[in-house]
Amino acid sequence: MAITASMVAALRAKTDAPMMECKKALTEADGNMDKAEELLRVKLGSKAGKAASRITAEGVVTSTIDGTTGAMLEVNCETDFVTKNDSFLAIAQAAVELVAKHNPADVAALSALAYTQDGFGPTLEDVRRGLIGKIGENMSFRRFARFSSGSKLAAYLHGTRIGVVVEFEGEEAAAKDVAMHVAAMKPVALTSADVPVELIDKERSVAAAKAEEDRKVAEAAGKPAQSAEIVAKRIEGGVQKYLKEVSLFNQSFVKNDKLTVEQMLKAAGTTVKAFTMYVVGEGIEKKVDDFAAEVAAQVAAAKG
Repeated sequence: MAITASMVAALRAKTDAPMMECKKALTEADGNMDKAEELLRVKLGSKAGKAASRITAEGVVTSTIDGTTGAMLEVNCETDFVTKNDSFLAIAQAAVELVAKHNPADVAALSALAYTQDGFGPTLEDVRRGLIGKIGENMSFRRFARFSSGSKLAAYLHGTRIGVVVEFEGEEAAAKDVAMHVAAMKPVALTSADVPVELIDKERSVAAAKAEEDRKVAEAAGKPAQSAEIVAKRIEGGVQKYLKEVSLFNQSFVKNDKLTVEQMLKAAGTTVKAFTMYVVGEGIEKKVDDFAAEVAAQVAAAKG
């Protein structure tokens, strides 16, 4: 498969790896982006993953809580400029409150609910379409979550780009601290046992490939190879380290790294039952312009 400049640029944007390393990885992976990213992680370690979570789509996360009922919602737009627009922020907050009040089944049902703003209506969808024309930029309701299990709720918004809602029993201050911790440390599950199997398998695969890369380096340097038993222990050790790093209760608490989150909660007499985190644009890939064409355009502009 031919490796294009745009493919190299896309992988580089995801990983921050050098351009030639990206091209080599894509060539080895026969153009498979996910496989190439794994190859870079094996060769370059954590450096390759630093930009993998970089969010390119714009928008805001909003939340609302009324007693034991609450909601969180993500609204996307095209540019950061619009995220500061009063009308955009107003419809975002109104939409999340509609979610909490009416419990719509999906975005389509939410959009059909009654709402008027800026002279537009009578539904939320009509207001959205009206604001698109008024502001001159597309916007969409991407996803929402509603909470009504009977547990207490605590929310934390990091600016407008990261939102967390924690379901808990006990002290509200401790729960809010956990919500802030989740926004900072981004765990994927409450405990190690809750981490999705596919993530564990991927981490084990990366650890095994890294061990094989280390073996080749040692062999080239004339050093003795480690036994299969030691290699297996290294791989499993890497997986266990990963599980502790991504499970909330095992993470070191951001406000006191001498305690795990679990220890902090126990001391506060608080139980966290679940958490939900939204990061603006998570999983959305923007169109990647042709890298070679972009460079040529910049050169032409410089000339004049």
